[in-house]
Amino acid sequence: MLMQSQQMRPVFWVGDAKKRLSEFPADVQNEIGSILQRVQWGETPRKTKRLRGFSGVYEIISKHNRETYRAVYAVNLGDLIYTLHCFQKKSKFGIKTPKKEIDLIRRRLNRAKEHALQESENE
Repeated sequence: MLMQSQQMRPVFWVGDAKKRLSEFPADVQNEIGSILQRVQWGETPRKTKRLRGFSGVYEIISKHNRETYRAVYAVNLGDLIYTLHCFQKKSKFGIKTPKKEIDLIRRRLNRAKEHALQESENE
């Protein structure tokens, strides 16, 4: 249940995450956008899961026409929701996120941490 006093947290897009999301099919964009909006209100929607190997980092998984799309975001960095990466998962083997995607997420998480630190210093 949503608390009336709770404020919606803004989303900060890291790197080309927003551009990549805009290239997804409209249905996927709508689903991910809707889920991100619920995250902004403090929910942890059912279609999200923790990204293994990270603290406070989650992924949204959207399936469309037998393809899988993902949006990765961080919630524990100050007042913002940091959307770190959006990508189409094309792994041929199992459900594991490809190393190049994990490496990019790790670099962007570090950028998000720097941004959050600057934001807190400016308050």
